[in-house]
Amino acid sequence: MLLTFIISIIIVFVVLILSVLTTSKAYKYKHTIDKLPTEKIKAQTYSAPEPLFFN
Repeated sequence: MLLTFIISIIIVFVVLILSVLTTSKAYKYKHTIDKLPTEKIKAQTYSAPEPLFFN
């Protein structure tokens, strides 16, 4: 009975330590956002239509 208790306590501590390490590694991860290429930005800009009548 005592051996089972000791083994279960060891397993609990191992899981706790792994959880803390995984969480701290996740918080350290730096998320980045890819920038749009300039060609796509130029294609999306509005260009005014040419006038129909010239004065």
